[in-house]
Amino acid sequence: MTSIFDQGLTPRDANYAVQSPIDFIERTASVYPDYPAIIHGAIRRNWAETYDRCRRLASALKGRGIGKGDTVAVMLPNIPAMVECHFGVPMVGAVLNTLNVRLDADAIAFMLEHGEAKVVVADREFGQVIKDAVRHLEHKPLVIDVDDPEYGEGVQVSDLDYEAFLQEGDPEFQWAFPADEWDAISLNYTSGTTGNPKGVVYHHRGAYINSLGNQAVWSMDMHPVYLWTLPMFHCNGWCFPWTITAMAGTHVCLRRVDPEKILQLIRDHQVTHMCGAPIVLNALLNASPEAKAGIDHEVKSMTAGAAPPAQVIGAIEELGIKVTHVYGLTEVYGPVTVCAWKSEWDELPLRERAQIKARQGVRYHTLGGTMVGDPSTMQPVPKDGKTIGEIFLRGNTVMKGYLKNPSATEEAFRGGWFHTGDLAVWHEDGYLEIKDRLKDIIISGGENISTIEVEDTLYRHPAVMEAAVVARPDEKWGETPCAFVTLKPEAGDVSEEDIIEFCREHLARFKVPKTVVFSELPKTSTGKIQKFVLRDQAKELN
Repeated sequence: MTSIFDQGLTPRDANYAVQSPIDFIERTASVYPDYPAIIHGAIRRNWAETYDRCRRLASALKGRGIGKGDTVAVMLPNIPAMVECHFGVPMVGAVLNTLNVRLDADAIAFMLEHGEAKVVVADREFGQVIKDAVRHLEHKPLVIDVDDPEYGEGVQVSDLDYEAFLQEGDPEFQWAFPADEWDAISLNYTSGTTGNPKGVVYHHRGAYINSLGNQAVWSMDMHPVYLWTLPMFHCNGWCFPWTITAMAGTHVCLRRVDPEKILQLIRDHQVTHMCGAPIVLNALLNASPEAKAGIDHEVKSMTAGAAPPAQVIGAIEELGIKVTHVYGLTEVYGPVTVCAWKSEWDELPLRERAQIKARQGVRYHTLGGTMVGDPSTMQPVPKDGKTIGEIFLRGNTVMKGYLKNPSATEEAFRGGWFHTGDLAVWHEDGYLEIKDRLKDIIISGGENISTIEVEDTLYRHPAVMEAAVVARPDEKWGETPCAFVTLKPEAGDVSEEDIIEFCREHLARFKVPKTVVFSELPKTSTGKIQKFVLRDQAKELN
């Protein structure tokens, strides 16, 4: 039966519009044309200038035959051209593929071929990698060279210069919204540890919604000053290229993470917001006293992954940096849950506050739903803070699927939810707390051991700077915990037995590491510890 509210009340131009984050820059440039948009070394651009450059880029791409559904790959650090590509590329209906700048030529070649890139925009720092990657391709893309004045080195990738390419375009180019907000806006490859990476496809609607979700969970005011410590190639910078633009903020660019430089930029430009892995916060604490001095305003930092240990949170707060803990994956546009803070927790002791802040929390306003459940039955686990299940997510900010991989897409969406592969408990108040990855959990003598719990204990040791725990094969127990530890420079002599004895004082016996290896920890370009490397090393130990 048709409702009375459906009779003649249909979507039309007057009451329905496609949602896309590229609309943010038109609004901001028209309302705040003279406000600062980009800071990069000596470069200062306002929103009117930045919008003109984005339209030039779109126009130039169209002039070269690029249009709907074509892939434009970019291998760029956090520089102005990267911000511009987040708008100029989708303005012509093309799909932006941001490449991980740490990858080698073979990995890049796979992505360019799999994504069928028609254009590659590359900074000279990665010029040789791009030249080697393109050499492997049967269908050669148009390659555009970016010569960043803040770098001034590297290998020129082509004779077509980015600035010259922009001059081919029209600053008054009349771009159009996508016909369907389900159209792809970007392609992001997962950092898979086995086999080829999977291509995660985002749509305009999801990017639009998650951009505003970022603003909502952070209570972000207009005109934030955002420092790019998080790589923009990672989940499109968690959608913050679009968020900051929507809020008429200032993008403070940073080519690479340098703690001294970060602290200098925070002071010089009165930075209000930044994102990144906990390792970035740890690096700031280990900067020189001179670099840490003089920050006299509050800075908000959003971090994902394992929350920083209590002593790191305490020290960071003393610096004037307020930490917000979020959780997400490439497949969900970056962060989609947040440890939403409550005022009654403010007066708790530091360790209790840190324990709460370690939770992955509750869903963004813009996420459709979360569940901690049994991956076989798809039934929710009790909200008792003890029963472990898998985190499931659903909503508009979940990917379209994996490019050219229907079987992986179907498996990821089995049962009407996105399967994250992360194991967690559900607390009585509905807050999620991750206990491990499905592939990381240690099963020793039939008992499950959370590597996160053991790592948290290791971080409490005063000499430990970084720690990671993986399973080591054991004839008797099946698996036992193996700890890889990086000591603080001032730690002095600390033995394997010292670490093990400390763990005995704070953990059940079966959870105590049987082996401790002192070493530097291998990391991804976004600061995540590569546990698959450590697992291989643990297998080789005598």
